[in-house]
Order: sequence, then C-alpha cells, then structure tokens
Amino acid sequence: MNFQFTEKTQERIHTIRDFMDTHLFPLEKAYRDFALTSPTGVFPQMEGLKAKAKAAGLWNLFLPEDYGDFSPGLTNLEYAPLAQEMGKLTWASEVFNCGAPDTGNMEVLAKYGSPEQQEQWLKPLLEGKIRSAFLMTEPQVASSDARNIETSIVRQGDEYVINGRKWWSSQALHPHVGCYILLGKTDPDGPPHAQQSMIIVPPDAEGVTRVRSLPVFSEHHFPGGHAEIELKDVRVPANNLILGEGRGFEIAQGRLGPGRIHHCMRLIGMAERTLKYMCRRVKERETFGKSLSSYSSIRQDIARSACEIEQARLLTLSAADTIDKKGIKEAKELISMIKIVAPKMVCDVVDRAMQIFGGKGMTNDIPLVEYYTTGRLLRLADGPDEVHMYQLGRNLIKNSNTDSIRTQYLDEV
Repeated sequence: MNFQFTEKTQERIHTIRDFMDTHLFPLEKAYRDFALTSPTGVFPQMEGLKAKAKAAGLWNLFLPEDYGDFSPGLTNLEYAPLAQEMGKLTWASEVFNCGAPDTGNMEVLAKYGSPEQQEQWLKPLLEGKIRSAFLMTEPQVASSDARNIETSIVRQGDEYVINGRKWWSSQALHPHVGCYILLGKTDPDGPPHAQQSMIIVPPDAEGVTRVRSLPVFSEHHFPGGHAEIELKDVRVPANNLILGEGRGFEIAQGRLGPGRIHHCMRLIGMAERTLKYMCRRVKERETFGKSLSSYSSIRQDIARSACEIEQARLLTLSAADTIDKKGIKEAKELISMIKIVAPKMVCDVVDRAMQIFGGKGMTNDIPLVEYYTTGRLLRLADGPDEVHMYQLGRNLIKNSNTDSIRTQYLDEV
C-alpha cells in the first residue's frame, strides 16, 4: 500500500486539527467537569459545536465511498487519520457525527436498511437529530459467542414480539436516543449462523425498561452510558426487521469491520497525545537532582511507547487499505490483529504515562484516566482479545501452506 496520504486527506487532517484546536480543546476542562456533575445530560455547547462542524463540511466523514448519496466519498484509508485526530478528545467524534455506536448503526441502515427504514431512522441520524444504541450483549450468556444470544424475536401477524434482557447497550441512556438496533433469535432451531436477526426497536416502545446504568470503573461512561435493558412482550412492526430473518450475522460482519478501524485509530490518537504528555513531563520534572528525561528507564518507556504506537498505526492503516481494495472478508485477519493490538497498546502506553506523572496521572487534570478506561473497555467491546486470538490462530493454522517449508535438515535430524 501507499503510506503517503492523498492531498485531499492531508487537507482534511489539517482542517480537523484546526477545528479541534479552535473549538474543542479550549472546552476540554468544561466538558470533563460537566460529565462529572451531570453524567446523563448533554453538554450545553454540543449542538453549537455540531452546527459549526456541519458548516465546515466535517460531518459524517466515516461513511465510505460506496454508500452513495449518504457518503462524503472517503475511503476507509482516507478516514483513518481523521479518526486518529478525533481520538485525542474522547468526545470529539460526536461533534462530527462520527461517534460509536451511531457510526455502525448508520452503516447498517445505509447498507442494509429499506427505503422506509432509511427515511425514518437513518436520515435523522445522518442529520444529527437523534442518537442510537446497539443491543447485543446479554447478562445470562457468554455473548462473545453470539450464537448464545437468547433474546427471542417472534413473528405474530404484522408484528414481531421481542422478549429478553440486554446489557452494555452503549448510548442507550442518551437523552436524544431515537432507536435501538437489536440482535436476537428469530429461528432458534435453524442453522447456527441463520438463527439471528436484527430489528429496530423504538426506545419508548411499551415493554422496554431501562433497568440500570452500568458504570465503567465506577463512573458513568458519558454521555450516553451503557444500560441494562429488559424487553418484555415488546411489539414492533414487522417492517422494522432489517434485511430479513436469519441475516443477523451477515449484517454484523458488515457492521464491525470498518467500526474496528475507527476504534483503533481513535485509540492511536489517544496514545499519540499521551506520548507528548510524557515527553513534556520528563523535561519539566526532576528527582534526586536529575531531570526525569535523563533516566534510562524513562527513555526506554518513551521509546517503547513510540514503537508500539507506530506499529499499531501501520497495522491499522493496512487493515483499512485491505478493506477498501478487497472487502471485509479478505481483511478479517488484519481486523482481528488490530482489535488485539491497539487497545492493549493504549493501555500499556497510558500505564507508563501514569507512572511518570505519579499522582497527577490518577486525576482528571489530564485525560490519562479517560484514555485508559476507553482502551480497557475496548479490550472487551466488539469481542474480547481471547476470542480474536482464538479465531485468528485457527484461521492462520488452517490456511497456512506448510508444504512450502524447507524442512529437509530438520526431517533428517
């Protein structure tokens, strides 16, 4: 692949940076203070910031070029560095209407939704008028194997009746949430990968109960949080089903590939900013009469962090490029690799920074705690590390051409 970004991409990178420097970073402390005091509210300046982003043409940038009228025309590779810049502030993506889980839900509706579904839910999502949530994980089963999902979706005439309990439903508590996309079973006795379907559920439908907020490291994950939700005899129109019965896994695979690029590049942005914090700190502080920057262990931590960030970046760009050129199926191994590498990388880099900053690294004065929380959460979200490593190892063993190994000497021994 060509690692040199196009002129169009470089221009957008500078535009994003300038916008964030002018409008977002000056509000970083105010946003963090508001999140601590009003965890389920909406940051008062958010709508104004969104209007400015729209006016600047920095809106819905995540939709790749094959989505027609809904897309600004960027490839995954062109969007990747923009996600990296947005990641430096954990809330910046929302300003540009590029935040999860809305991005994945909009991709689902743009790619698989009916014209009616697109008009009712995709259009207001693209306009930023509503937010959305994705309901997959369940407390009663190991949801890393989606075949275990138990929530039932049963056809009754012109409706589907839904019963089940979901949790870690991201953004379900946002005041502006306008739709849930839910994964459940329409055919529990069918082939394992044809049992599941996806359906749109209005949050205010009768029988939907938001049981509780699920804090991350004892804090509400602002702004939309994560919720446990009970669905009891919830009735929705049959035309709320997406694509058709038994197509849930197919939709999920189309949803998760680009989304993992977004997550990983945002994490790389967090790690990059953390590295700059580290370099500044060690030049400013002294212990035992020596600058922190002179200690070999400090230099090794910074050097190791820079290596790991660059490795994760190049791997993620390679995955994005492969999706663009060959499709998600051909990129699945690289997608698993970045999902394993990037969250662990940011946790390691931030942990080193916390050690360098000492007590200040544990506070909200700098964003290290936010970054670590996000990285640690994403070692589980969209599939735990262990699942990706298990599947990646299985596929590598299965597809490796061992006949080509030169083993004559070893065979003789």
